[in-house]
Amino acid sequence: MAYEFLGPEPIYRQIAGILRSRIADGTYRPGYAIPSTSALCEEFGVTHRTVRAATAILVDEGLLVGAVGRGMFVARPEDRPAAGDEQE
Repeated sequence: MAYEFLGPEPIYRQIAGILRSRIADGTYRPGYAIPSTSALCEEFGVTHRTVRAATAILVDEGLLVGAVGRGMFVARPEDRPAAGDEQE
């Protein structure tokens, strides 16, 4: 799955969508780390800032959790906020 460099949607949002799809289809499994920021930068040909913006969206959605010094992990379903829950 690729993104459109000159598409109408910002690249970081497109990358977030790709990562979201990979979580949904089981490519990235709950409880396991996603590829490093550097690996994602290389895969998509973007800067660390762009990848961080994409992963921040998924953290806000409750799909990813960060562990300082360890990376980003796919949240387990039981750790995800229920629909309608507000995050503070």
